[in-house]
Amino acid sequence: MHPVLEQIQKIGIVPVVVIDDAKDAIPLAKALCEGGLPCAEVTFRTAAAKEAIHKISQEFPEMLVGAGTVLTTEQVDAAVEAGAKFIVSPGFNPKIVKYCLDKGVPITPGTSSPSDIEQALELGLEVVKFFPAEAAGGLSMIKAMSAPYTGIKFMPTGGINMKNLLSYLDFPKIIACGGSWMVSKDMIAAGEFDKIKAMTEEAVNAMLGFELRHIGFNANNEDEADEIANSFESLFGFTKKVGNSSIFAGTGIEVMKSPYLGSHGHIAIQTNYINRAIYYLETRGYEFDQSTAKYDAKGNLVAIYLKKEIGGFALHLVQK
Repeated sequence: MHPVLEQIQKIGIVPVVVIDDAKDAIPLAKALCEGGLPCAEVTFRTAAAKEAIHKISQEFPEMLVGAGTVLTTEQVDAAVEAGAKFIVSPGFNPKIVKYCLDKGVPITPGTSSPSDIEQALELGLEVVKFFPAEAAGGLSMIKAMSAPYTGIKFMPTGGINMKNLLSYLDFPKIIACGGSWMVSKDMIAAGEFDKIKAMTEEAVNAMLGFELRHIGFNANNEDEADEIANSFESLFGFTKKVGNSSIFAGTGIEVMKSPYLGSHGHIAIQTNYINRAIYYLETRGYEFDQSTAKYDAKGNLVAIYLKKEIGGFALHLVQK
């Protein structure tokens, strides 16, 4: 997969924006970045699109900005010249796709049928847009089409919102969802950038789904760990379960048999998508200790510690 598409997969949500006035580009980009989505698909539906992309790419070089609703090769050139890092089109136009591929620009063309998918595969694409997602059959249609075409992944757009976002992202063939519910054209035109930031934060929080998983105590030895776990079982009925390196009392208390990370212990935070959570926190300046990473039998990351302690407790993320 192209590195830009890998980055989009880590972000998870691609805000699809329509900008009528280029002066709105900078405050919009700021609101999206501060809200946790350093990404935007600026549609070429308005005359301000090229200038808006240029302003964003200049002022926010860390932001992944692309061009959407690209219908001609001239628009491809204009978008790339302005600083667009990816191209999105509503339908499958082989001429546009080949033109982008020849220029080394990642493109996700719109698809809605098996015939579209076969054209994409013929040209060597690994990721396509599914549009209009809900109107074209939604997640059920994507699952049905992906069955015979195992080498293709999707970025659905059209009708995606807070209610159905997780159902789409839970399907492993979907790398990200495009949406405009947090950044509507009317909100941009009205200068409601604080509202856009708040709705972006809401979308990110819903996607990542951070929740407390358990609290870990550092015991000096196995006997002490057993005594602590027995106390929680006696007090609250939290059933004790002995593991190799720790003893659980219920699901919310873990007691390490010997001192581990954290001056006092550790706190486990579970998340819907651990790789997206890592990317989000890294963009916030947090670092992870890669030596603590744990993987399941399929090679999927399931847990990892942050380098920073809070209140004497080490923190680690756990995949739900």
